[in-house]
Amino acid sequence: MENYTENMVENVEEHTHKLENEEKFGEVRIADEVVAIIAGLAASEVEGVASMAGNVTRDLIGKLGMKSLSKGVRVTMEENTVYVRLAINIQYGYNVPSTCTKIQDKVKTAIETMTGLEVAEVNIKIVNVTME
Repeated sequence: MENYTENMVENVEEHTHKLENEEKFGEVRIADEVVAIIAGLAASEVEGVASMAGNVTRDLIGKLGMKSLSKGVRVTMEENTVYVRLAINIQYGYNVPSTCTKIQDKVKTAIETMTGLEVAEVNIKIVNVTME
């Protein structure tokens, strides 16, 4: 049983990032999945985004839960730097470069504000155009 528990802790630590804090009361770790959820939620709030790749719409978020927001999001963390890749379904009629700029700004701001991590890149792949 001890070996199983140790393996679980090691697996969890592989996908987390330790935040530096000045008050040494303990440590704070943020899972990659949490950063991905923040990115997915921020991107889905931008007008013109139909859904994240994998057909997760705003209506389904409530039914499926927050983990569904990480679909279509890939996060890589190196020390205090985050690299984000998003796969987006965009609504027909929206300007792609303008919408992508808004997504990049919103995702960067959300991650940096909520986690204190620095976002180096937010790369977007438009997977599909959806019609209303």
